[in-house]
Amino acid sequence: MSELTHLDNEGLPRMVDVSSKQETLRQAEAEAVLWVGSEVMKTIRDGRTPKGNIFETARIAGVMGAKRTSDLIPLCHPLNITHASVDMELLDDRIVIHSSVRTRGSTGVEMEALTAASVAGLTLYDMLKALSKEMRIDGLRLLAKSGGRSGNYRAETSHG
Repeated sequence: MSELTHLDNEGLPRMVDVSSKQETLRQAEAEAVLWVGSEVMKTIRDGRTPKGNIFETARIAGVMGAKRTSDLIPLCHPLNITHASVDMELLDDRIVIHSSVRTRGSTGVEMEALTAASVAGLTLYDMLKALSKEMRIDGLRLLAKSGGRSGNYRAETSHG
């Protein structure tokens, strides 16, 4: 790492100037895992969750989180997101949350994808907390990114 890009010459925080960067298609995927336990998963599968349709609410919350990332994370650029989605995979004792975000711009959407997965996980937690206090969210990570000067990245394995 040659230069600290978020600090000015006096060491004060600043937003990175991306105005000279080429606009390209930028994409990112992220995931998080909500460990709910087998009993809570049975309740989910039986459709008996106390707050209704947890998946559609979490999906909408995740997309909204992606769109509001620059409001939540200091120095993060506001972006014109052209696509955002959140999907969930139910396993025996956990829910794997997968997010995907796309834009055409001069900076990437990794933070937006990570925020989408995080907010969806927090929403699921909130909607299920009456069933268990033992749940935990972990494994938040970038799965893939493409576009931009740093090139493409893909994680080797998934939590699924």
